[in-house]
Amino acid sequence: MKPFVRLVDEIKACTLCEAQLPLGPRPVFQAHPEARVLVVGQAPGTAVHETGIPFNDPSGDRLRRWMGVDKDTFYDAKQIALVPMGFCYPGRGRGGDLPPRPECAPTWREALLAHLNNVQLTIAVGRYAIDWHLNPAKKETLAAVVAGWRSRWPEIVPLPHPSPRNTLWLKRNPWVEAELVPEIQARVAALLD
Repeated sequence: MKPFVRLVDEIKACTLCEAQLPLGPRPVFQAHPEARVLVVGQAPGTAVHETGIPFNDPSGDRLRRWMGVDKDTFYDAKQIALVPMGFCYPGRGRGGDLPPRPECAPTWREALLAHLNNVQLTIAVGRYAIDWHLNPAKKETLAAVVAGWRSRWPEIVPLPHPSPRNTLWLKRNPWVEAELVPEIQARVAALLD
């Protein structure tokens, strides 16, 4: 456990991207070697940056509903690890938040995930998480990748980002909440029972 605690302390003290972060560094994640479910997001938004609590926003509300868990369960690091592709708020662009900083994942991801040996389900949320964990074909659309979820089930499942900005996408793809979400809820319940 000491190497894990040391690594967590190093990540929390990271200033690698400080010059590029408009709000400064504040790595936000949750992890514990006992976690059975891993949720991989993109990067914290401003609300998460302010509070230091992962998915502490409307996206988190939808994600918890999709998983069928309450806040106490979701924020229990011994059950659910919350490890985004970028640990700090990257700033805002014209279309919304900027992508996760490119330095973060290569610097910290492999080392942190190496300690999460108990994970039996990885939920890859959004394109950056999906690209890292599933490595789909470059031309494959998000809808196509998510529609192919059964090919990697039950170890990993791709999901669109639960942001309210994706409400229209979800309306165009109602099968996500009708077919996929109940499967995720059942799997999460079985793993956390």
